[in-house]
Amino acid sequence: MCGIAALWGATDQRLVDGMLDVQTHRGPDGRGVAKAGECGILGHCRLAIIDPEGGAQPLKGARGGWSLVANGMIYNDLELRASCAEMPFTSQSDSESILHSVSRDGPKAVADLDGMFAFVMSDGRRLIAARDPIGIKPLYMGRRNGALVFASEIKALAGSAESIEEFPPGHVLDTGCGLHAYYSVPQAHGESWRLEDSLAALRETLERAVEKRLRSDVPFGALLSGGLDSSIIAALASRHVDTLKTFAVGFEGSPDLLAARQVARHIGSDHRELVITPQQALEDLPSILHHLESFDHDLVRNAIPCWFVARFAAEQVKVVLTGEGADELFAGYTYYRDIAEPEPLAEELRRSVTRMHNINLQRVDRMSMAHGLEARVPYLDREMIALGMSLPVEWKLLKVGGRRVEKWLLRKAFEDLLPKQIVWRDKQQFSQGSGVADYFSREVRRLARQAGVPTGDARSAEEAYYRAVLAETYEAPQQVLDLVDHWDTRDQDQAA
Repeated sequence: MCGIAALWGATDQRLVDGMLDVQTHRGPDGRGVAKAGECGILGHCRLAIIDPEGGAQPLKGARGGWSLVANGMIYNDLELRASCAEMPFTSQSDSESILHSVSRDGPKAVADLDGMFAFVMSDGRRLIAARDPIGIKPLYMGRRNGALVFASEIKALAGSAESIEEFPPGHVLDTGCGLHAYYSVPQAHGESWRLEDSLAALRETLERAVEKRLRSDVPFGALLSGGLDSSIIAALASRHVDTLKTFAVGFEGSPDLLAARQVARHIGSDHRELVITPQQALEDLPSILHHLESFDHDLVRNAIPCWFVARFAAEQVKVVLTGEGADELFAGYTYYRDIAEPEPLAEELRRSVTRMHNINLQRVDRMSMAHGLEARVPYLDREMIALGMSLPVEWKLLKVGGRRVEKWLLRKAFEDLLPKQIVWRDKQQFSQGSGVADYFSREVRRLARQAGVPTGDARSAEEAYYRAVLAETYEAPQQVLDLVDHWDTRDQDQAA
């Protein structure tokens, strides 16, 4: 994981250096800046995961020409290297497979990258930029005096760019031929599956997704809330490592801490937990909002425990596995129960996956990277998404004993891997299970009234308070505020 800062159409290194200064938390292990001919500058701050000694960026082709700055992880790096055997690799960095694949085959090579990524590369005459299919890793683009500017976070562009927009997931920009999509989330296939086949396919596909994400040259672990999604990931990972480190956080006596202990005992992980207090959460709120770049009240509540567990885990590891994506793929949110017919439910699940990039995935990226921690999300493996979209939606939300059970298919596929109480535990969002949601929904409303914060067009007094605090953390807040996204009215409990 890293931070990107790039400029195309100008060569103002002070601007790029300033953008990197704002993103130092994303890459505390190194920093590099290089000119892209006479047309631009590529800048990079590095969190060293693969080839810590030899993978400094910008990466340059051994024969000159193209240079690259990238953020993320390419899981099929070794396969790409084999296919580019004629190219002169100079490091073991997975990002170098992007450099050689795209410099050889052009933008079409982006579709062959299996991973989470955002990158900008140039040969001095042409620039290519791209973002991973789902938008796990962030990228923003702006304009300044006619030049293009790129960064991993909005705050790096705010105040210096005249306009800022999110670089769309699943797209590639080539200054020679423009912006185009190379991926979209598959439509529900409506395939005919036997139940036993679907369970086996789900089990095998997710295990492959976890296994490919275990590659690391630095210590790694897993975030374990004790909920179904993170528990499955931790259980699968523990089968492939000697002793998996797991991390949990919550208020004293919260359901997540208790459930995480049970899972950790069952899978034999080296488990660590952090008990936080409401006062600690309130004290850290301005920093959380500043890094989150959002005031959406649902998102903020989930970001709070994520902030603390990421900081806690980063004291011992540099990479963690997380459970994001399972709710969207397998119908885990409460509001899905109100969608009675299969076709509209399938459409809503697809919409949910498509929209994760600037909601829940923004939280995961910002809260982890604020502490120099790389978060990997196996459920959002491209093969997993394709499988998830092909499985019968009726089995994802199956009616059992008079009520529809969310994520039934996922529970059934892994029911032998975890304690029954965990597999069939009722769905709780991270903020609920950690104890944060109830406390903040009450306390922040009180603080908003006490401070006289006007609600205005905010959806709640709580959200208005977050917006006011967020704005105070920036010199030029409006450009950040303008890019804040929300779940629509159908999604109100999606991140609650």
